[in-house]
Amino acid sequence: MRVAVVDQSLCRPSKCGHECIRFCPINRGGAKCVWLDEETGKARISEQLCVGCGICVKKCPFHAISIVNLPEKLKKDLVHRYGPNAFELFKLPIPKEGKVLGIIGGNGIGKSTSLRILSGKLKPNLGRYDNPPDWDEIIRFFRGSELQPYFEKISRGEMRAFLKPQAVDKLPRVLKGEVGALLSRIDERGVLDEVREKLALGNIWGRDVRKLSGGELQKVAIAAVMLRDADVYLFDEPASYLDIRERLRAAKAIRSLAGPGRYVVVVEHDLAVLDYVSDLVSILYGEPGVYGISSLPRGVRAGINAYIEGYLREENVRIRDYRIEFYARPPPHEWRPESVMFRWSDLRKRLGSFSLTVEGGEIHRGEVIGILGPNGIGKTTFVKMLAGVLEPDEGWVEGLGEVELSYKPQFLGDIDFQGTVADLFDTLQVDTSSSFVQAELFRPLRIEPLMNRYVSELSGGEMQRVVVAAALGRDADLYLLDEPMAYLDVEQRYAVARVIKRLTSERNVATFVVEHDIVAMDFLATTLMVFRGEPGVRGEGSSPVDMRSGMNEFLRELGVTFRRDPHTKRPRINKEGSWLDRYQKEVLKEYYYVVEEKGEEEE
Repeated sequence: MRVAVVDQSLCRPSKCGHECIRFCPINRGGAKCVWLDEETGKARISEQLCVGCGICVKKCPFHAISIVNLPEKLKKDLVHRYGPNAFELFKLPIPKEGKVLGIIGGNGIGKSTSLRILSGKLKPNLGRYDNPPDWDEIIRFFRGSELQPYFEKISRGEMRAFLKPQAVDKLPRVLKGEVGALLSRIDERGVLDEVREKLALGNIWGRDVRKLSGGELQKVAIAAVMLRDADVYLFDEPASYLDIRERLRAAKAIRSLAGPGRYVVVVEHDLAVLDYVSDLVSILYGEPGVYGISSLPRGVRAGINAYIEGYLREENVRIRDYRIEFYARPPPHEWRPESVMFRWSDLRKRLGSFSLTVEGGEIHRGEVIGILGPNGIGKTTFVKMLAGVLEPDEGWVEGLGEVELSYKPQFLGDIDFQGTVADLFDTLQVDTSSSFVQAELFRPLRIEPLMNRYVSELSGGEMQRVVVAAALGRDADLYLLDEPMAYLDVEQRYAVARVIKRLTSERNVATFVVEHDIVAMDFLATTLMVFRGEPGVRGEGSSPVDMRSGMNEFLRELGVTFRRDPHTKRPRINKEGSWLDRYQKEVLKEYYYVVEEKGEEEE
């Protein structure tokens, strides 16, 4: 079975020499395998005639073509195709009544498509985009599986489903008014006060929705779905924009929806949140933008562990050629005096009514300092003082002027560049031809197809990938990265984390990373700085401390404990009030580096 996909946004026949048509051996033999479609004006490929030579893939100057060979038996599992030479989805995640199903996988692999199908917003066409089947045929397709009765109810309108979309930043375009008034109008379950309390919406209740931050919009979107009287609740990336405290708050609220007669499905890239909120996990794998395949549901522990290992034993499929490594104990580090890159004294900065105080410290060559804390507490302000964007009101930074700096800002909207992505890399002096940049950044972050796109046309996720690659691709002594994991999928997050670790160690440079994904932070950081205080009012930053001390201090503030999985050593959140949670808090006084016994599970 051959799948040929042409990315309509990348295919530009007016700006190329139609290489895909001219060099195709089938075309040169007199047949018509590749041609320009009369309706779209874009390249079209006949999958029946294509021999999979890959010449058109290599010759296309815009990298718009992908051709993949798949097992013939997958044909019977094709659930949906968007059109000719478009993305294909095989199999679907299977929701379970009374359970929370978590979905994990890369961007462009079919997670959002799966949610739209499960919500009833998108009718599966079984691959027949030109002759869509009716509901009777769709139900027969899923005959014998748990999706048969599910789609029977969806088709008859007997089951209501509500979906929280991924792009919550677009909500102000369609919504107007105060948060409280908007949510009051859709409170079908009569739980407005309860949801307000669970998501801590009191401080924005009277605010206009158009003046909310990304994290505040996220919580409003979650609340809007929770207030509906539905049978199916679907959440697409509910942790985006939220800090760690708010992520756990949202996860608890979503878990409370699960019960008899209800289905809950969550797509999430933060492994700790996915683990905490889910009862079961389905893994989506495949080729981004080309095809996606959904695995069978697994227990949450087994599913995430399989994803980390990169091997699905039941399907006998390897989805990645490496496993993600975690450490049961933080690696010890002893810094030599000569390894100090620069120092800073106690720093103070006031911005309007907000005041920030940061304890003095130093960073060494080969060190990755992670910065943890809630939103609005001064982490970005501290990074900007180090980057020279802001001057401290009190204090000094010694030696920073002698090092080459590479800075990745938090807000991508601040980047105003007229030109293509390739022009941006040239302007920032990134050597795009180097083997390091190609292998460690461009390939895992899928930068190559974006090179001829204009920066102003990029989506938030595409812009994040480009800016992260630009920051890490430059030669520098010090890297300052503000939320580099935002918008990235799990694969890309750990590709970036791996590059940060390797680059910092092998080039003997230093890195600061501000990040809310605590599992990614555990994977990449050497030491930690913890910020606390009252968001928007005052912030207090600690000096760098070892991972164990930093994590314990931070989690003690949150009142949350983590344990370690015995097989993968990944961090897992303990359920609040569980025996292990109480044991770690009261007996061990250890909030983080505790390895779970093999076979031991949460009560």
